[in-house]
Amino acid sequence: MPIVAIVGRPNVGKSSLFNRIIGRREAIVDDTPGVTRDRLYGEAEWRGRSFYVVDTGGILGEESAFSAGIEAHVKEAIEECDALLMVIDGHAGVTPADEGVAHLLRRSRKPVVVAVNKMDDLKHEVHVTDAYALGFEHVVGVSALHKRNLEDLLDELLALLPEEAETDGDEDGIRLSIVGRPNVGKSSLLNRLVGSERSLVSPVAGTTRDPVDTSVELDGRRFRLIDTAGLRKRGRMDSSLEYYSFVRTLAAVDRSDVALLLMDAATPCTDSDKKIAAHVVEKGKGLILVLNKWDLLSGRDRPGDTMTKRIREDMPFLTWAPILFTSALNGRGVQKIAQTAVNVFENRRRRIPTNALNRLMRDVLAFDRLPSSKRGKALKIYYCLQSGVEPPTFVFFVNDPGIVDTSFENHVRKELRALEDYTGSPLRIFWRGKDHEK
Repeated sequence: MPIVAIVGRPNVGKSSLFNRIIGRREAIVDDTPGVTRDRLYGEAEWRGRSFYVVDTGGILGEESAFSAGIEAHVKEAIEECDALLMVIDGHAGVTPADEGVAHLLRRSRKPVVVAVNKMDDLKHEVHVTDAYALGFEHVVGVSALHKRNLEDLLDELLALLPEEAETDGDEDGIRLSIVGRPNVGKSSLLNRLVGSERSLVSPVAGTTRDPVDTSVELDGRRFRLIDTAGLRKRGRMDSSLEYYSFVRTLAAVDRSDVALLLMDAATPCTDSDKKIAAHVVEKGKGLILVLNKWDLLSGRDRPGDTMTKRIREDMPFLTWAPILFTSALNGRGVQKIAQTAVNVFENRRRRIPTNALNRLMRDVLAFDRLPSSKRGKALKIYYCLQSGVEPPTFVFFVNDPGIVDTSFENHVRKELRALEDYTGSPLRIFWRGKDHEK
């Protein structure tokens, strides 16, 4: 998905506008246990298009003027984003600091929309006209506080976002993203995968700001490798660029069928690892956990068993994800990635036959103690169906969805996984009420 950065000098209402724009949807990172919610980025949807929004106000903090810090920050936004939303204060009008930001934006080729914020009444309407002096065609007077002209602003922004390429998973092969925090070996693994195959390797154009993908054939199957490692080829990274890189990682997951989440074998299960994993689950993508730099742990007693136990304990919401141990440096374990990815890809498309679902119904109804409400109303399950794949999605029709508790849903999820091999794929379960009982 495209990325929009909200830029501007301090105290113009960037964060307020950010909250209004993403207010239509929940934040990217779910409330999965052990995953910290981050308020600096979010996902927005408008007229059927989705895009990420980065709240640069929360990244930068408060600078008093157009300082070197603001300048560096705006340059990063220009480089890393597809479009920029420049916010100015409609009460103050155009200031020298605004002109400094606009000067940097004009030198770029990125589309820009100027939002003249705090236009709560018509008293300062002249400042909307004055904003055209900044040199941008698209200017909208808005009020983040009262949501004034927010729809017009989003329409202007949407018209400037790049169209995402339509891809056919079967035609392009399995779309495999290589994601993870910095310095875990993403580039090394990509080079190892590409270098180990003998067929023609060709670049494939991604969306406008996405990294260049690579088409390869591994173990007789075609893959489209989506790499995010190239985003971090600089030396020292400051915190603001970390957020752009992280959002790019999320965008890479969105474009993939299966995500390889690389973790450092010496320091796995960090908060960043959990955030990325939670996004993979939220988007319903296939997931493989890859413990890289395994060569650095040689000599320890049964490190694989110890590490597997640690991951299952630290990431209990990923018990279904396969774990591979690799060394991109010497190639150990890398040969297992292709077949594992194929298995996960196919599991994510798997359907349970109707007769098997009927057996599941009998097993679930035989559960020793079906949940009940505080008033003693017992849960009744009428029937269930598989409503979709990628990921496998199931709908259970019951007398009262509010009775279903987490323990019972986990039991049903376990029974579904016992019926078919869903290794590497999340499952979605919905509970729907039914008017009649039987």
